[in-house]
Amino acid sequence: MTEFKENFAELLEEVFGTANSLEGSVIEGRVVSIENDFAVIDVGLKAEGRVALKEFAPPGQKAELKPGDIVEVYLERMENAMGEAVISREKARREEAWTILERAFEKGQRVEGVIFGRVKGGFTVDLSGAVAFLPGSQVDVRPVRDITPLMGVPQPFQILKMDRRRGNIVVSRRAVLEETRAEARSELVANLKEGQILEGVVKNITDYGAFVDLGGVDGLLHVTDIAWRRVNHPSEALTIGQTVKVQVIRVNPETQRISLGMKQLLADPWDGVSVKYPVGVKFLGRVTNITDYGAFVELEPGVEGLVHVSEMSWTKKNVHPGKIVSTSQEVEVMVLEVDANKRRISLGLKQCLENPWSAFAGQHPQGTEIEGEVKNITEFGLFIGLDGGVDGMVHLSDLDWNRPGEQAIQDYKKGDIVRAQVLDVDVEKERISLGIKQLGRDPLANNNEVRKGSVVTGTVVEVNEGGVEVEVGDDGLRGFIRRADLARDRQDQRPERFAVGDKIDAKITNVDRATRKLQLSIKAREIEEEKEAVAQYGSSDSGASLGDILGAAMSRARAKAEGGDEE
Repeated sequence: MTEFKENFAELLEEVFGTANSLEGSVIEGRVVSIENDFAVIDVGLKAEGRVALKEFAPPGQKAELKPGDIVEVYLERMENAMGEAVISREKARREEAWTILERAFEKGQRVEGVIFGRVKGGFTVDLSGAVAFLPGSQVDVRPVRDITPLMGVPQPFQILKMDRRRGNIVVSRRAVLEETRAEARSELVANLKEGQILEGVVKNITDYGAFVDLGGVDGLLHVTDIAWRRVNHPSEALTIGQTVKVQVIRVNPETQRISLGMKQLLADPWDGVSVKYPVGVKFLGRVTNITDYGAFVELEPGVEGLVHVSEMSWTKKNVHPGKIVSTSQEVEVMVLEVDANKRRISLGLKQCLENPWSAFAGQHPQGTEIEGEVKNITEFGLFIGLDGGVDGMVHLSDLDWNRPGEQAIQDYKKGDIVRAQVLDVDVEKERISLGIKQLGRDPLANNNEVRKGSVVTGTVVEVNEGGVEVEVGDDGLRGFIRRADLARDRQDQRPERFAVGDKIDAKITNVDRATRKLQLSIKAREIEEEKEAVAQYGSSDSGASLGDILGAAMSRARAKAEGGDEE
């Protein structure tokens, strides 16, 4: 009896010990029956288990299961409170999937899965039973607005990381697309040749151009290569989804960058441009763009010329081109220069208008008197506004005959209306020289009294250590008598002998017409008078003294002067 009990205990331990060791593993079972939404499965233990039918089908699909089918299930517990084995088909698939996925992850291989749900920050993917997380940034190479067409469709994924203990798997669809795209791109780029003509679809538009899909690889169509005419933004000529014919301009095998062009498929409007637009001929054009340095004018689609700011107006200087012309305005321009090699045409706007400098020269020849408003006062003269919007300049030296320009200019202020005489017009340099003093008589011109050797009477206006300054005549001429010329006798050569307002007779020793100054000398006058007196009234043997001779000469001169006054 004892032996029987020991054998029975060993047998029981063998049976139940083996069964207990099966818990937490995948075992095979046979479908006994289908009851409602559950399948009853015999796993070879003392109790059968029940598994929901939905665990035998992919998400959203109906399970195809019938009695007698052999299936693999995951044994969680031998028996529950109802005496049934606790089994799971989903956990069995998950365990099997994890094993397969780990091998794929180690080898860097792609795995197939189905996107079946949305979660915060991304989506859930069924990888043959294992649930993985697909971040939103890893769905596609570009942001996807609607992911609905991708859901429920088996497709490849790349495992980025996985942790079996925590049950975490992160996958990427973008990595697969980039790898596939790189392979296709390399193959396509290798077959591309410069000059090749292809058809593509506009996929994206930026400020600097458009990206065109050539069938798996994108090329850049720069904004300057869309058309020969000026295109400010690619959206003016292209739309997303548009099919376009392009030419391959450049291919860089290293960076795999492809440059495309559309205008290269059209005739170049710059061919023969020198013949179409000869220098000196006027044409009508349309302003397409305005910059700080000028305005671009389109002569025909694809051919533009630049009107430099200096060629926009005869009279408006340092003005922004936008204040002279406006975008889309039709203007008449003259061709100034053509450089077909550099694709440049220089145009002029002012050349189509009358040159106001030439017009002024024709209407106001040299010597003409004009009237105008003082526009500006500078350190070198006055600027006077004239007819036709031009300005003329009165230099400091042409303000007054006698006074220095720095002093004479103090008489004028901005806004004054003044009269002046046209001295010169230089059309090429756009300069008009005017004079105000020329309206009056030049005191030095044709004045017999004011010449070298003449004796004049002047009024002392200033006394200093160096001499005496004298004003001569009614025209304000100034003369200067140096200290050494104040008298013949050295003891009388003292400036302090004279006072402002004194009348002085002196001889003109020099006339400086540039500075308009007279050099005077009392000493020279006295010597000359002495010589005359000796010559007229004395001789070497008469015995008369110099004082007698001079006294007699002066008496005669005085009497003659008095007699003249009486007459």
